[in-house]
Amino acid sequence: MSSEFFRGRKWFATVFLGAALAATAIYGATTGFGHETPTVKVSARSEASAGRGYSAVVKRVVPAVVNISTSKVVKQQTGFEGGDEQGQGQIPQGLEPFFRQFFGDQGGGDQGGHGNGPRSRMPRERAEKALGSGVIISPEGYILTNNHVVDGATSVVVTLHDKREFKARVIGTDPRTDIAVIKIDGTSAFPALTLGDSSKVEVGDVVLAIGDPFGVGQTVTQGIVSAIGRSGLGIEQVEDFIQTDAAINPGNSGGALVDDEGHLVGINTAILAGNSGGNQGIGFAIPVNMARNDMDQIVAHGKVEHGYIGILPQDVTPALSKAFNAKDTNGALVGEVTPNSPAAKANLKQGDIIVAINGEAVTDANQLRMKIGMMAPNTTATMKVMRNGQSQDIAVTLGEYPSKEASAGIGRQHGDSNSAVPDKSLEGVSVENITPETAQDLKLPASTAGVVVSEVSPASRAADAGLKPGDVIQQVNHQSVANTHDFSAALGKSGKDDSVLLLVNRDGSTIFMAV
Repeated sequence: MSSEFFRGRKWFATVFLGAALAATAIYGATTGFGHETPTVKVSARSEASAGRGYSAVVKRVVPAVVNISTSKVVKQQTGFEGGDEQGQGQIPQGLEPFFRQFFGDQGGGDQGGHGNGPRSRMPRERAEKALGSGVIISPEGYILTNNHVVDGATSVVVTLHDKREFKARVIGTDPRTDIAVIKIDGTSAFPALTLGDSSKVEVGDVVLAIGDPFGVGQTVTQGIVSAIGRSGLGIEQVEDFIQTDAAINPGNSGGALVDDEGHLVGINTAILAGNSGGNQGIGFAIPVNMARNDMDQIVAHGKVEHGYIGILPQDVTPALSKAFNAKDTNGALVGEVTPNSPAAKANLKQGDIIVAINGEAVTDANQLRMKIGMMAPNTTATMKVMRNGQSQDIAVTLGEYPSKEASAGIGRQHGDSNSAVPDKSLEGVSVENITPETAQDLKLPASTAGVVVSEVSPASRAADAGLKPGDVIQQVNHQSVANTHDFSAALGKSGKDDSVLLLVNRDGSTIFMAV
């Protein structure tokens, strides 16, 4: 063979050997058989990147947000031995009682016992523990939280972010707004949050929710303000919530809702939960301005005193606005005036529409309740009132809100002597005279005048307006009615296609209703 052939084979072998060695080196580097050090890119977080987050805000805020552990002794009825304990053992431990309902707890407890036969129900005491959150708002150790977190507690323990524990004492509570103030004592100043101004919070603002959900440890979630002035939810007696989509879960109650600068704007208090019992992106916080008003009164007096006027206000719907010849739907309609109340003494009347208080506009009934509730007893409030289309100012000296509210229940209606209503606007409605038996069923005073609604067709205009069986109609188009004869006569004075304004007594309280 020629020398060229061997030179070619030698060149091929050299190339092949070099390629094999290179492959072996690469394989060894990737599998650990080689001695080469792998090259890994590591990058430190830039200052610009850090500036886009909220870590700096969180570092300032979290030391002032605490865990609250409570315990109390509750009495329960023990059941029969071997009773059903469905759902027991499936509820996360440590949940505050307010949230246990979301996990199927209806107040049941340990139903076990000893012996072989059934036992009668008898009271039994047990210890109940719960977890919540709180916010330190002064270096002296005053803490804002929810009333339902500490309500009835015999022991309250506060755990700080640095794991220090303190026994706390309850300074005072306000069940109407669900605010409580507790205090811890130490030898040095405590970290405290700066209070913001919740009146300046707007929909779309970025907020952080901080608390101790499910007892897993301090947690921070981020979202935006979804709505402000939320009310009518039936969560508290006084409602003016900030709504947020920042995740709020059981255990977050009493925790902080802060803005993007770390200022406290709300106290997290409730969630709308589905079957999971957890966050659904709809959480509610008490505005810090309301919480601060409560705190100032609790620290000064040990309790909160709310202003009281003595009326039942309602929103002005388009139908009611037309019925009262109002310019628009702004204001709060006086549906009832309590006898001997501040409103009665000031000559406020049923049918008045309150459109302003002390020069500030009133848009609806909830805003009126909020404005009055934030004022102190014995304060004079000047009401701008629309009465019969005319504006007038009425000065009302507020009283103190009663500690207990009276209410009347509704029973079932009886009787066959129904009277059909011959008016198109109330077509599908039947009424009857109030008899002693009916009054007893409805728990009405014997002196109550009017006619009882015995039937309302679901497809009627009256049903759409909210009229229900058991309602007592006391006025038709401002004309008092004492019986079915008066009722029919009053309806006969209105056009068959006109709307009818009714004054309705429901559950012992009166409201206007336009049908």
